[in-house]
Amino acid sequence: MVRYVPFTEPLPSCKPSKRPPLTSEEQEKYDMLLEHMNNIKDLPISSNQNEKTMRPLDDEEQAWVTKECLLRYLRATKWKLADAQKRVEGSLIWRREYGVRELSPDYISPENATGKQVILGYDFASRPCLYLHPSRQNTDKSNRQIQHLVFSLERVIDFMPSGQETLALLIDFKSSTSSKNPSVNQGRQVLHILQTHYPERLGKALVINIPWFVWTFLKIIYPFIDPLTREKLVFSEPIDKYVPADHLDTIFGGKSEFEYHHDKYWNAMCEMAADKRKRYMERWRKLGGGIGLSEAALRAETEEEMLAELARTETLEKEAEATYGANDAPAAPAESSKLPDELLSNTKTAEEAAAAIDAAELAEKTTGVSVEEQLSQVSLQDKSS
Repeated sequence: MVRYVPFTEPLPSCKPSKRPPLTSEEQEKYDMLLEHMNNIKDLPISSNQNEKTMRPLDDEEQAWVTKECLLRYLRATKWKLADAQKRVEGSLIWRREYGVRELSPDYISPENATGKQVILGYDFASRPCLYLHPSRQNTDKSNRQIQHLVFSLERVIDFMPSGQETLALLIDFKSSTSSKNPSVNQGRQVLHILQTHYPERLGKALVINIPWFVWTFLKIIYPFIDPLTREKLVFSEPIDKYVPADHLDTIFGGKSEFEYHHDKYWNAMCEMAADKRKRYMERWRKLGGGIGLSEAALRAETEEEMLAELARTETLEKEAEATYGANDAPAAPAESSKLPDELLSNTKTAEEAAAAIDAAELAEKTTGVSVEEQLSQVSLQDKSS
């Protein structure tokens, strides 16, 4: 049976993995970060130092600063409290300045007319899957292309079930051409947004059908990818190892006969996401609002599940305090992926890569040779030497 719209929930057999309880030191840092955020009265509306307008956090912003949100920033900063404080505040300011909530379906719709980004299904860990099809690129390079990805990230977060806070990214480069792929500058900009303002959101990135010019592109931007993110990259493996066949697009080897028709998919997906977001905010208000509520409770399907999640969280916190005290809790098992030789060999440091890109950008102005073409030639020379 042909499918035209996203799945609303994961299969019953698919469950998110549980994180280990916080150590006493981690709990202390979380409590301090929570207190810091609760003491914030106003934040700037822009990162521009000349813009002096301040504004208190509204309901949507407070609901964004959940317990899990604060813990994601603490993990991303390796539990450095001052860094986490700065980054949470920075992301709140960025969301205002970038206009994340103002990115409307009507404004973004032309970018997705060909279905180059699709939310469909859930993996075995209940992560919602965001498919990227670079070969379906239908617009010229612009800021709206990056806004499109931000919009998709926000919507796939709406689709996350209770207990899951990461997504699965599925990228198929089949039939893609170098002209349809993002520029190096776009790649760096996207990486900066993902790693700075969506930390700990990527669960897996599954990439198939990679042509040589994409390997070149990946090699150029690889030094800018955070080491923890690198461990989540999976190249050219059977995708049904990670996503149940019933929720996996046939293009990726699954059984879900999905066809993209913009008039059937776009409004339906946006409405489904809006309904989930509305329920999230209703739960937030029912639980008293404020900062530091549990995403797992806010995303529960029913009120009974919400109350059960709150009770479970309270029980786990008490058990962790009684069991570990000042001792360390067991670390979460690290996920690792074997990186291909194309990325392991001849890679530069971030500083070296940045210098090479800057030089190529300067040369492009005088020679007319694109940054991508220059760096591609350098990469091929490195490989042959």
